Amino acid sequence: MRVMKTIETTASARGDENSPPAGKGRACRQRPTCNPGGPAGFWLALLALLLWLHPIPGFSQLFPDLGGQRTGTASAQFLKIGVGARAMGMGEAFVAVANDAEALYWNPAGIARMADNAVLFAHVQWLVDVQLEHAALVYHLDPLNSLGVAVTYLHTDEMNETTELQPFGTGRKFGFGDFLVGLTYAREMTNKFSFGLTVKWMQETLAELTTRAFLFDLGTYYYTGWRSFRFAVSVTNLGANMSPGGSFRYQALDGEFVEVRDFQDFAPPIMFRIGLGGELVDTPEHRLTASVQLNHPNDNVENLNLGAEYWWHNTLALRAGLTTARAEQDVSAGFGLNLPLQITRARLDYAWTNFGRLGNVNRFSLQLLF
Repeated sequence: MRVMKTIETTASARGDENSPPAGKGRACRQRPTCNPGGPAGFWLALLALLLWLHPIPGFSQLFPDLGGQRTGTASAQFLKIGVGARAMGMGEAFVAVANDAEALYWNPAGIARMADNAVLFAHVQWLVDVQLEHAALVYHLDPLNSLGVAVTYLHTDEMNETTELQPFGTGRKFGFGDFLVGLTYAREMTNKFSFGLTVKWMQETLAELTTRAFLFDLGTYYYTGWRSFRFAVSVTNLGANMSPGGSFRYQALDGEFVEVRDFQDFAPPIMFRIGLGGELVDTPEHRLTASVQLNHPNDNVENLNLGAEYWWHNTLALRAGLTTARAEQDVSAGFGLNLPLQITRARLDYAWTNFGRLGNVNRFSLQLLF
């Protein structure tokens, strides 16, 4: 009887993947006199302070520009290309919102908050004719434990080889590509707290050189108990320094051929994210979600992301976001459409991101729920 009661309580908490868990959070929504103080009040006050400081001259960046000294010190940069049109439409402010298959990239703990199993297909038209493909599967073993698998492949057309002595081309071509596969486990520890862990294997290929490494992602997801607001933290791409394997030959300026086999190693692009998100409006006809997120990369400056998502009758979504402290990337926008099918439910998402002088990036996602 105790086991069945636990399963029933957890299943009721998953009834709506965008609603807060049962307990204090839901009680506060039903009783206007509920005290919104405590930890939630502290985080809301902190959020208001950050938003107030940000536009003031002299505070254009929340943190000192110490991270600028780290620019260009990490390898495997394809790991930083955001996956999922929903998350990117919200300006990457997604770590505290992640409650669908896109959570496998942003916060592995988020798949424990999903109500359904899901399959995700995503495509990114990246800069300079680079394409990124992503596929993911989330499956719930039981009401508390979930598994996820994700595969990412970045590719581009072959390029002409040039050298100092042959700047117009050697007549040879070379390729560049990246591959990543990850396995995720997430568990809902209570109706308010969940965690997730991802083990990933990556391979980066440039001409004759290949880099391989194992990496790890960690994530937590916590409902504060005040309305539907949740607090989340994730650390992605944890791992040891990596260097390419293989060798290549080139002709030096004196005409001699040189073969290189030893290469310097660099750290993976580790990213620490901390976010707060929740529904400002939540009715059957309208739902407005807002999110703020602080990012600490190991190879660049800290930055702040802001995002919002509006759902109309749970059918059409409009999204907008802002990314700060980036040389080119700033605003994002997108939309989503729920498509009821006979055998399943589907959601189609699109996101547009402005990269200034570099152009625009388009993302498309299709998610099947079952």
